[in-house]
Amino acid sequence: MNDMQPDGRKRVVIEGISPEVDCGRFPAKRTVGDLVHVEADVFTDGHDAIAASVLTHREDSGQWIEIPMRPLVNDRWTASFRVGQIGRYGFKVQGWVDHFETWRRDLLKRIAAETDAPVDYLIGADLVTAAAARATGADAAWLLKRAGLLRSGDEPADLRLHATDDKLHELAVRYPDKRFATDSDRELTIVVDPVRASFSSWYEFFPRSAAAQPKAHGTFADCEKHLPYVAEMGFNVVYLPPIHPIGRTFRKGPNNNPESKPGDNGSPWAIGSADGGHKAILPELGTAEDFRRFVAKAEELGLSVALDIAFQVAPDHPYVSEHENWFRKRPDGTIQYAENPPKKYQDIYPFDFESDDWAAMWQELKSVFLYWAGMGVTIFRVDNPHTKAFPFWEWAIAEIKRDHPEALFLAEAFTRPKIMYRLAKLGFSQSYTYFPWRNAKAEITAYLTELSQTPVREFFRPSQWPNTPDILTEFLQMGGRAGFVIRLLLAATLGANYGVYGPAFELLENRPMRHGSEEYLDSEKYEIRQWDLERADSLRPLIARVNQIRNTNAALQSDWSLRFYSTDNDQLICYSKESEDRANLLLMVVNLDPHHTQSGFVTLPLGDLEIPLDRAYEAEDLLTGERYLWHGPRNYVELNPTRQSGHILKLHRRMKIETDFEYFL
Repeated sequence: MNDMQPDGRKRVVIEGISPEVDCGRFPAKRTVGDLVHVEADVFTDGHDAIAASVLTHREDSGQWIEIPMRPLVNDRWTASFRVGQIGRYGFKVQGWVDHFETWRRDLLKRIAAETDAPVDYLIGADLVTAAAARATGADAAWLLKRAGLLRSGDEPADLRLHATDDKLHELAVRYPDKRFATDSDRELTIVVDPVRASFSSWYEFFPRSAAAQPKAHGTFADCEKHLPYVAEMGFNVVYLPPIHPIGRTFRKGPNNNPESKPGDNGSPWAIGSADGGHKAILPELGTAEDFRRFVAKAEELGLSVALDIAFQVAPDHPYVSEHENWFRKRPDGTIQYAENPPKKYQDIYPFDFESDDWAAMWQELKSVFLYWAGMGVTIFRVDNPHTKAFPFWEWAIAEIKRDHPEALFLAEAFTRPKIMYRLAKLGFSQSYTYFPWRNAKAEITAYLTELSQTPVREFFRPSQWPNTPDILTEFLQMGGRAGFVIRLLLAATLGANYGVYGPAFELLENRPMRHGSEEYLDSEKYEIRQWDLERADSLRPLIARVNQIRNTNAALQSDWSLRFYSTDNDQLICYSKESEDRANLLLMVVNLDPHHTQSGFVTLPLGDLEIPLDRAYEAEDLLTGERYLWHGPRNYVELNPTRQSGHILKLHRRMKIETDFEYFL
């Protein structure tokens, strides 16, 4: 036979493994402490019993751990293992024909029918002897003795006892015959990130607007004073737009005016000047040591610092003079500036990822991340990654995570779905989503179901943002205070990861540059703003309460348990989230109409929620402290946006009554 002929004695088939992303081309994603549920179709020809297991290891360890799989239905098998460390894990599925289990299964049937014969026990004796050869120590001795008993020719009743002993079954399972085991055709990979990857609340602010004095340029010292304000609202990531020197050539004026005046500050995304580039700090903000002190202060308050990485340059960035071939030239010899016709961005040059010097450019861009990691920052919000080469991101993220496996990358890629998903597969830890523009019940339900209940969830971690410096949606422009409250409640409870651009968000900034535009009037992207953080109408107390609820309820710290429920009013949306151990169950009901009271009945599948149909159950509103006694699957809700736009209800399955009895509901 051909030397390449597969061993025909390996009869088990393994298919349909999950989690698996693009046939193993990309890793699935988990965070530290997650339980990884592996499933596979495992079957063979004929009627033999089979067994299967999952083999897993950390990629930096050659030690494999074997976890037995158990059958589900229709030849589907499952096993789980918990990932306890940051890094990469490999796993594969193994299956084999279990001749001992086949013998035992058939013997039990024969015994029940009283058709067992001495030869049946002799067959078992041979199988047990073989198991003894695979065993060691006392186990081997015990199995050999049991094989002898099966050959002894004892009375049928004794033989039956010898053959069906629980210990025999236990040891036979412990030492299986894997000579002809089938392994899945490839080792699959799981990337395990810090918990911040799957549960985070981001707060973005502009450092240059942090000064207390009007018209003064903020410094990192001012930013330090701003950190307690952010921490008190319960956020855990503080995100800064680019902190680098800003170009002077074609510098933008207020409101994106192409003509700037002396004293105009320009856009932080027009990176680079005579003061340096992507590894330099805008002098007005302070020094590298000032920045380190800011990062340390944030950590003291439980905040991680995230930095914006924007791979584009101002015309006076040092890269332009030192590496002119990294940029595309027009026929007239000038460098091509960024364009999205009819929009022109003369203050920005994009990198040319088809440059002949691409390899050196890749190395330099990677070094930008490593530089800031050396400054204590390992969370990065990446600006427009979809306009840079995909191969670069796959290479760069893998390289960076080799030295800093704790590093996280948020993709700011408001683009087509397949491109967003590809970036996630390439290594981005989180991604912005279409959430800002999903306002109606049907579109919210469809979109969030796609993100949380389909195979997309294996690699794509959504981060829901109601606003950004670039996005002031029509809903926020026209929805008033209630509009901001609605989007906060949705973002913070639909998504385990969410963020806001503040103080614009909590101070209800809703003035567009013009009708039909999503640009802010007097945008911070182009000028310094002063904010009155003590304004009476600020959403600061509500944000703090919502984040406290998120931080103390495990149900809101993951996305996969999200389920939507029926309401008889399309202006009311109802959904739940539940902790992995099912001990924490929250139900959210939100009025999607910022202008009018909406009411109706919500219908819950009490059986799925493990709430008995014949008992009352308590719904505690974690926002207000009010408690409601609900009965059955249908219950009435009324929400007036001038008072309260939504409920975050904790459902109590067990209710203690002030009597001698306790009911489990």
